[in-house]
Amino acid sequence: MGSGYALLAIGFTLIFGVLRRLNLSYGPSIMVGVFFGTFLFLQFQAGWYAVLVATVLGAVIAGAYVERLCFWAIKKGAAVASMVSSFAVWMQLEEAVTIAFPDRTYEFPALGDFELIELGELSVRQEHLIMLGIAALLVFALHQLLFRTRFGLAVRAVSEDPDAALFMGVNTGRVIFLAFILASAIGGVAGYFIMATEEVITPKFGLQATFKGLIAMMLGGMGSVPGAIAGGLLLGVVEKQAEWYAGAVWRDIAAFLLLFVFLIFRPGGLLAQGAAARDLAALRRV
Repeated sequence: MGSGYALLAIGFTLIFGVLRRLNLSYGPSIMVGVFFGTFLFLQFQAGWYAVLVATVLGAVIAGAYVERLCFWAIKKGAAVASMVSSFAVWMQLEEAVTIAFPDRTYEFPALGDFELIELGELSVRQEHLIMLGIAALLVFALHQLLFRTRFGLAVRAVSEDPDAALFMGVNTGRVIFLAFILASAIGGVAGYFIMATEEVITPKFGLQATFKGLIAMMLGGMGSVPGAIAGGLLLGVVEKQAEWYAGAVWRDIAAFLLLFVFLIFRPGGLLAQGAAARDLAALRRV
């Protein structure tokens, strides 16, 4: 499960790393994509590949809508305005999905009929292993894109200093838009595999995806892609241990307790403590 959280956190990290702004509509955008896939499955009994494509396409369309409305249209430096507007769009997307899908829950197609793998006292679902493998492939592809292509160089340049990147001829608006599209596509993949393991979708999935992705990103360190992976995996392990030993009701409580502990004792997360220390030192000098 942590691999799914890691993919959600990577999407948040890409947007935050490029824009230095939080997109609170990221989870609801993924939810829109998942319901695209759900509609295709319920109406036409589409196969898993068609549902996956529809989920990713729906998430990308919703992500592009959020970017145009909440980030492109709001001037640079208005980070709070962007965050508040993305929260408003979150409510809009959730309400639209609730109207279109009025029932409480809907069936989502499973990946397949897999048997549980038993290794002594350890039990592993094959769907989770598949999701872990997909996450590893996506992370490798993302690393190659960011560090082996001109687009990746442009993304890193905009993240480091957007004004300097603009003066060097980088089309910052286009880079930001494509980063949004990329993050939304990754989120769509994550949403599909998370729902394919749970096999049930509700309009509240956007809230869940937002919370889990944000917590995983903050555990790993805001702006760090490796940190997002580590934070997602850590969150998955902690949640499952809490669920095993204390019951399902403690799963989310354990996630928030873990976040509070990190915010108090390691605010920079697992892999961005140096950046947090530099920001704190700069604030003290001011």
